[in-house]
Formats: sequence, C-alpha cells, structure tokens
Amino acid sequence: MAFLEPVTLTGDLVVLEPLSTDHLEGAVAAVRDGELWKLSYTAIPDPDGVAAEIDRRLAEQAAGRMLPFTAVRRDTGEVIGMTTFMNPDPVNRRVEIGHTWNATSAHRTGTNTESKLLLLGHAFETLGCIAVEFRTNWLNMQSRAAIARLGAKQDGVLRHHMVMPDGSFRDTVVFSIIAVEWPAIRGELRRRLAAHR
Repeated sequence: MAFLEPVTLTGDLVVLEPLSTDHLEGAVAAVRDGELWKLSYTAIPDPDGVAAEIDRRLAEQAAGRMLPFTAVRRDTGEVIGMTTFMNPDPVNRRVEIGHTWNATSAHRTGTNTESKLLLLGHAFETLGCIAVEFRTNWLNMQSRAAIARLGAKQDGVLRHHMVMPDGSFRDTVVFSIIAVEWPAIRGELRRRLAAHR
C-alpha cells in the first residue's frame, strides 16, 4: 500500500474530500471569494486557472508526490478551499501540509483549524508520521502567524528558495510539528474549536 492513499476526513465543520474535477465549479467560486489570486505572496490560481491547478494536483497525486483535498463546509456542502499532503517521505515517516487556501468568507470560522486537526491526526495517528512540516513565504505574515498558532515551531528560513512568477525571490519559512508534541497540540486545537460549535 502506498504511503498516501485517498481518504475522506470528516469533522464537525468541514469535510476534506479527495480532490476531483467535480469540484471545479465550487473551487472557482471559492477562489473568487476575496480575489485570492491577487495576493502577491501566494500562488493561488485565478478563476480561469483553477481547472489547470486541479489537473496539476491530480497529476502530482498520480505520481505519488501529493494527496490533494477539497475543503467543503459540512453544513452547506459549499467548497471553501483546497489543501494537500505533499513531499511524502515514507522511509523517514514525514509529510508536508501545504498548497492550502481558503475562501475569505471561511476565515475565522474554525474550518481551517479543523482541517489542520484532521490532517495532523491522519498524519500522526494513521500514517505514523514522526514529523509534519509546513512551509510558507516569509512575506506571508498571515500564514506564518496561522502556522505558529497551530503550535508548529519554526525550523528555519530557506533564503532565495524559489523564483516567483514576477521574477522576485521567495524566502521560505519552514515549520514543523513532531510526534511527541502532537497530543498537546491536538488538545489545544480541540479547545479552540469548541468555540465554533
């Protein structure tokens, strides 16, 4: 069995469904919510690029490099974003959570916190990971703060790590959560989610 197999992860607020082309219409509506593609420090597709992004993520899944999910509100069935497991390392039992974006209207609703709780729970409790990594652009202060709020610790900064579409260089901040930290982090995420129920 492969390290990453498609799975549906269900919480009280959000369901993480395996990404499919059936999610296209909902994903286009979600990316329009807040015009997310206009943020200079992210790589979120514009509405015309969502189909290609779905195809790219599914190709990465077929190659064994990614397990992409669509985030769906449990109460309405509305698509609110995407997230992935990526860069799987089954030998060292590590995985990265990344390529995450959520519609602006979903911010501060608890859905992203619960998505991370579901993904981290699957990584540590089902896949047996010893570490889960997060990466973000140094300039993306909102993402850096959100990752830190999860309880992840900053491992370092990869300077001039990537060339951005506009030709600028991205410094990448690397965070991680290790298995021994997971029980305390799980408890804190559950406590925070209680306010949204």
